[in-house]
Amino acid sequence: MLLAFLQADLVDRLHWLTERQLLDAVAVGQITPGPVFTTATFIGYIIGGTPGAIIATIGIFAPAFLFVGISGVVVARIRKSVMLASMMDGVVVGSLALMGAVAWQLGRAAIIDVPTLLIAIVGTALLLSFRVNSVWLIAAASAFGWLYRG
Repeated sequence: MLLAFLQADLVDRLHWLTERQLLDAVAVGQITPGPVFTTATFIGYIIGGTPGAIIATIGIFAPAFLFVGISGVVVARIRKSVMLASMMDGVVVGSLALMGAVAWQLGRAAIIDVPTLLIAIVGTALLLSFRVNSVWLIAAASAFGWLYRG
């Protein structure tokens, strides 16, 4: 869901990042622990250097830290109400749809030729069929891309 906001605001509306830079930020985030935090730090660095990276890291971490602390009590109460639990289920479904839409957009931008299409198909099949760790998939795709372009 965060990626949809990043795409809409930083790329489409404000033009602070290119779509390629956003894809790079997501890729960097995916190969490290805490991908959302790493992506935010990377984007902060692109936009504002080291101070931007620090501010982005604090800005992405602080609200989540506070909400997790509060949500333990609130979610348990919400789940007791049939109506509120149904509303929460709707939010979850909406979030999944938003993530799917963002994945589609980023996939359209990243899959630019037959080799990248093959990487996407094979990577998806390995991930879904054999639950291959995404770090190995990224490493293998990088090696394949390097050999292909080399």
